[in-house]
Amino acid sequence: MKRFMDEDFLLHSEFAEDLYHEYAEKLPILDYHTHIPVRDIAENRVYHNLTEVLVDNPVARRLMRANGVAERLITGGEAPARERFQYFAEALAKAAGNPVYTWVHLVLKRVFDCHYVLSGETADDVWSVCSEKFADGTMTVRSLLEQGNVAAVFTADHPEDNLKWHRQLKEQGYPVQVLPVFHPDAALDIANPEWGNYMLYDLGQTAGVEISTMNEVREALAKRIDYFASMGCRTADHALPRIVYREAEEYELDDIVGRVINSKGAPTQEEIEKYQTAVLRFLGKKYAERGWVMQLHYGILRDMNSKMAAGLGSGAGCDCISSSNDGKGLASLLDLLSREEALPKMIVSSMNPSDQIVIGSILGVFQTEDAGHLQLGPSWWINQTPLGIRAQIGYMASLGIIGTAVGFSTDARSALFWPRHEYYRRIFCDALASLVDEGLYPPDKDALGRLIKDVCYENVKSYFHI
Repeated sequence: MKRFMDEDFLLHSEFAEDLYHEYAEKLPILDYHTHIPVRDIAENRVYHNLTEVLVDNPVARRLMRANGVAERLITGGEAPARERFQYFAEALAKAAGNPVYTWVHLVLKRVFDCHYVLSGETADDVWSVCSEKFADGTMTVRSLLEQGNVAAVFTADHPEDNLKWHRQLKEQGYPVQVLPVFHPDAALDIANPEWGNYMLYDLGQTAGVEISTMNEVREALAKRIDYFASMGCRTADHALPRIVYREAEEYELDDIVGRVINSKGAPTQEEIEKYQTAVLRFLGKKYAERGWVMQLHYGILRDMNSKMAAGLGSGAGCDCISSSNDGKGLASLLDLLSREEALPKMIVSSMNPSDQIVIGSILGVFQTEDAGHLQLGPSWWINQTPLGIRAQIGYMASLGIIGTAVGFSTDARSALFWPRHEYYRRIFCDALASLVDEGLYPPDKDALGRLIKDVCYENVKSYFHI
């Protein structure tokens, strides 16, 4: 029996321990998918208490709701931070097996040097120990990134964003690379009742394009891609319920865009698919031209608790997993881009773990002469448990070449994300060691060490031109 989260937790053999401590533990962190507000980095936001850094996020909210905590104690209201933390601690103590349990204790240990096991009974002690760290005002976003040996972090930015905070960081010469990510989900979401206003007054006005046709949609997106590229962007992210594919003539697309943007009728499902196919096709080509990485993740339904979302807004912890994808849409999109010799580097993942093997098999059909051109990406929720991470590693190894993988990203909302990379690296090293234990790979520590360095650092650096 291992001691709780000791220096070798998640490592089940001496060989796994050697791999992690010798090769993975001290590697710099490159996280290519986060939602950390870039303004927080530019202004070096100061954190003030544990509730701010541990409780105010969608995952913690879901955990507390599952324990029957009143909403005013979850999302704030008039409840003091210390009281809200108490209810979180009580919920966490019941969450055996939930990855949040491990992540929270990793943060307490690595960031605060706090070795208490958090529960309702120890919440006072934990709060007291960690408050000492907050007291002098040095618990800031930048100090946390430096403490975590973070070399690069990517942020999610909308096409209409002027990226002024990224510009400010460059002018300051901030040593951690903070790179924008082109995030055009709102432009793709033609089913949203606000799509027309967004295209006219946000995207259109920012790009200087009066949008009424499909070609003007392309023109506006192309101008913003050019601007993002000038600011160092090298990847784009797209979150979709599912990947669809339905070709259409240009006159059909013009009719769809013109009618919807002028509020003359909502699009049908067929029209949504035609429009989204055309946009993804265009974006894929533009990314390929620039050498950008196209990140696609799907299988997610947003804000499904409409009552909760109406009161708290998007990102309140009301998203869930979809099971609607069959792989054909993804395969058809890749086939089209491949035929047109415009297949960008791509990382594809699904929130639904059952899709991972489907994605891996499809990507294997379209690989290019560029090693690791198409990647089975990590995803979140159930996919970030030990079971989910091991499954994803197994699918990558079974359906491709594990040594070309680009490691892990967190989808994090705050600067305390970096202990999750430790979590992944421990599981990755243990998975490799298990191959040795089973006689499926020789006990060549140097070869496996090189592979670990590649997957956890070098491949990411090369893939994104960091």
